[in-house]
Amino acid sequence: MRVYGRTTDALGNKTWVEVITDAKGYNDDVYLTALAQDLQLNLGESPFYAGYGIPSFQSLVTQVYPDYYAMIAQSQYSPYFASLTIARVPLSTPPIYNVTAITNRGSVLGATIAT
Repeated sequence: MRVYGRTTDALGNKTWVEVITDAKGYNDDVYLTALAQDLQLNLGESPFYAGYGIPSFQSLVTQVYPDYYAMIAQSQYSPYFASLTIARVPLSTPPIYNVTAITNRGSVLGATIAT
C-alpha cells in the first residue's frame, strides 16, 4: 500500500514523499499520512473521495469549528490503529488538530495538522 504526502522544509520548499508499507507489513505510517491529508482536504474537493475532508473555509465564515468532520475522520481511521485521538488546539484559526495514534505494534505517533 502506498500514499503520497507533501512535506515542507525550513525554506518553504514543498516536496512529495512516497509513504509505503514498512518491511514488517504494517501500514500505520500510510494511514497516518492519509489521515493528515484528509484533515487538510476541503470537503468535496476530491473527485474520488467526496465524503472526506473538512469544510475549514466555510467554518471560518460561519465561525463554527469543523469538529464534527474531524470526529468523522477519526471514526473512519480508528480501525487501523490501536488508539486514535484527534483534538482541536483551542482558539486556533484556522483550526489546528493534534493527532495522536497508538499503532498496532505499540508505538506512539503524533502530528499537529493545520487545516
